Amino acid sequence: MLANLRLLLAALWAGSVWTVSYLAAPSAFAALDSTQAGNVVGIMLTRLAWLSMALAPLLALLVWRAPELDARRRRWLYWLIAGMLVCSLVVYLGLQPMMAAIREVAGPAGVRASPQWGTFAALHGVSQVLYLVETVLGAILVVKAR
Repeated sequence: MLANLRLLLAALWAGSVWTVSYLAAPSAFAALDSTQAGNVVGIMLTRLAWLSMALAPLLALLVWRAPELDARRRRWLYWLIAGMLVCSLVVYLGLQPMMAAIREVAGPAGVRASPQWGTFAALHGVSQVLYLVETVLGAILVVKAR
């Protein structure tokens, strides 16, 4: 039963990252103006970060309590969980606040009209790379969590 729960939580976490990154965020930017879409996506990313902070320790506990896992596989799972959590926290605690500050300073004209546009675009690019890394780690976690 614990192995099934471990797989379910890994799939929930990875699936949430995939859904927000590749479905919800692009859809928001396709349907809304960039300011509204940025606000909506920011809320989704915040909730995703909180989900990551909840699921990482739960998964680590389930890995620790899994007698069927050998030491090598257990280490792999711990590294995958830690890697996903680090990606999420770097975006949530580091990049998102910096991007929000740039948006706030830009005012109603928007970030693209701001002299900070280059910085914002670079931060956004780093964020996208981290989410890509997190999605790959999530795929490996789902496969290894079984």
